[in-house]
Amino acid sequence: MIRLWAELRLATAFLTLLPVGPAGTVAPLQLARSLTWFPLVGLFLGLMLAGLDLLLSPYLPATVVAGILMVLLVLLTGGLHLDGVADVADGLGGGRDAAARLRIMKDSRVGAMGVVALILVLLLKYQALAAFPAGERTLALLLMPAAGRWLPVLLAVTSPYARPEGGTGGAFIDHAGWPQLLGATGLLLALALYLCNWPGGVVLLLLALAAWLFRAFVMARLGGVTGDVLGAAVEGGEVLTLLLLLLVHPTL
Repeated sequence: MIRLWAELRLATAFLTLLPVGPAGTVAPLQLARSLTWFPLVGLFLGLMLAGLDLLLSPYLPATVVAGILMVLLVLLTGGLHLDGVADVADGLGGGRDAAARLRIMKDSRVGAMGVVALILVLLLKYQALAAFPAGERTLALLLMPAAGRWLPVLLAVTSPYARPEGGTGGAFIDHAGWPQLLGATGLLLALALYLCNWPGGVVLLLLALAAWLFRAFVMARLGGVTGDVLGAAVEGGEVLTLLLLLLVHPTL
């Protein structure tokens, strides 16, 4: 039980700005084990978003509430995964080979493709959040961050690390295994079915298919995945979850 609690704290510290992480150096294996709890950390974020939504929705237009919710999510996470979106867009959109693309992704400067990708991701997320009818956004706010944080677990377990020199993402990718993926999938599936019944399972199935297509594209361009790819998967997963929930919304 103590180990599980430590893993949950570690996952929370890595995915958010909340000061709950363990003191001292963390072994790569511990980091990898914390992947199991990524969807649960997403649920915690979703609960905070849903709580604020319930407070503000009776008094403010849906478009304003959606913008405030996005600000809160960025404040809670430090915009960690948005950086991955920009880096991946720049890298995959340029470079003649995998090595060149990886160098571009490591550059701290944001290029044109990165800026466009950030705008599109934020715009789609904003529009999708605002599109849910008043009082019916709660399910989406709970499932969106949990599902988005499941995708990096899937990619980390099923993909090699792309950088031969190592990096932060390698600590997760090189040591992650099927127990972490099965645990994270079980948590997310239980949440989706509880919140949305069978449409929740359909959303996760389509999300997994999209993740596998994204993985195939990244493998072809980079030969593996990186921490930036995992971060981009979180943001892409959140947007896609919202869009899929809007599609199945009449059945919820």
